[in-house]
Amino acid sequence: MGGGPSKDRRDSSTPVTLLDQDEPPTLDRYVYVALYDYPSGGPAECSIRVGERLNVLSDEGEWWKVKSSVTGKESYIPSTYTAKAYNRWQFTGLSREKAEELLQLPYNQAGSFLIRESQSEPGAHALSVRRSSSSSSSSGYRPVKHYRIHCLENGWHYISPRLTFPSLSALVEHYSEASDGLCSLLREPCFIQGSNNVPVITGPPPQAVRRPTLNWKDVNSSMIFGTGKAELEESPVSEGLREAISSYLYMTEELGECDQNWDT
Repeated sequence: MGGGPSKDRRDSSTPVTLLDQDEPPTLDRYVYVALYDYPSGGPAECSIRVGERLNVLSDEGEWWKVKSSVTGKESYIPSTYTAKAYNRWQFTGLSREKAEELLQLPYNQAGSFLIRESQSEPGAHALSVRRSSSSSSSSGYRPVKHYRIHCLENGWHYISPRLTFPSLSALVEHYSEASDGLCSLLREPCFIQGSNNVPVITGPPPQAVRRPTLNWKDVNSSMIFGTGKAELEESPVSEGLREAISSYLYMTEELGECDQNWDT
């Protein structure tokens, strides 16, 4: 089904520097990428910025303690504020809108790309490519172009039915040499801030810390605002949740009032 890649494709034995693994990606080699600024009060207040590579220090379920590879700052963030990136270009947990945001960050240029899971077709993928600014004067111009990657019953992939590929890596390799109908050659994977000269994660994931189900009727102010080390270690409220509550209350300037009236 479908033809092979165009005749000007290099011999398959020729190494391609931008690819370091064949598909499927091994699950012990990936990086985490921030999808949102956090906290979101303003640039000067953010501990984590969108597009930064993150090291996960602890997993407490819905909240993770992470460290930015760019600034070294640590913070608790919602786990849904991250995506995984394999091979530098294959993302999981990434929406179309966030793909566009990442590709429009500094250091990306025409031909920067990533592959993500399709939101409209489960099991399929989508290729997102940064377009050239030279076409920005055209009507309906969008800086990022998306292409659906279909999957055949035999596991092969294609954008155009006349060109099919045994893996996503083979598809990326081909379109990095010939555009064949795309808006641009695939030049560089989407830039991940803090990824240069920093090894990707290898080995087991961070140890998960699971707390018992929280009954808010049993929670008092000392469990949230206590300062004693032993007191906090025994608290059923996780450190990530305590920090999130405190951050919210500080932003709404209600910390003092809440602390006084918590038990009323």
